[in-house]
Amino acid sequence: MKCPFCGYEDSKVIDSRHAEDGFSIRRRRECLSCQKRFTTHESLESQPIIVVKRDGSRQNFDRTKVINSMMHAFDKRQVDIADLDRIATEIEQTLQNTLSREVSTDHIGELVMARIKPLDEVAYIRFASVYRRFQDVQSFIHEINQFLEEK
Repeated sequence: MKCPFCGYEDSKVIDSRHAEDGFSIRRRRECLSCQKRFTTHESLESQPIIVVKRDGSRQNFDRTKVINSMMHAFDKRQVDIADLDRIATEIEQTLQNTLSREVSTDHIGELVMARIKPLDEVAYIRFASVYRRFQDVQSFIHEINQFLEEK
């Protein structure tokens, strides 16, 4: 690790701690040349996840899109943004842990629905209505009836 102050290529680790997210390590280092201290963060290298959309196009997974879609479902509802961030992290980790590098938007939608269902019933129905493309009132009634049966 190069020192950000003098550019020397050798340093020693003074302290290591798990970062708040639990997926990285924070290390305090000291340059062996100038003795200045600096912090580095180590995290596991992750492979890109490719999302296959309904029209067949492909793009990189973007957790911001997952958070934004949940925020639309929770519009004017009580929700802690930290919960949405936690859900997005859980989904991203679930996808990283699979052997497949490609995932469909349908699969991501199911993962989101499973996690927002216990948080807020109305947000769940809102998300389901967009995700499952409800076309009429009967679609809403069917989803609500299924939801009530599972309760």
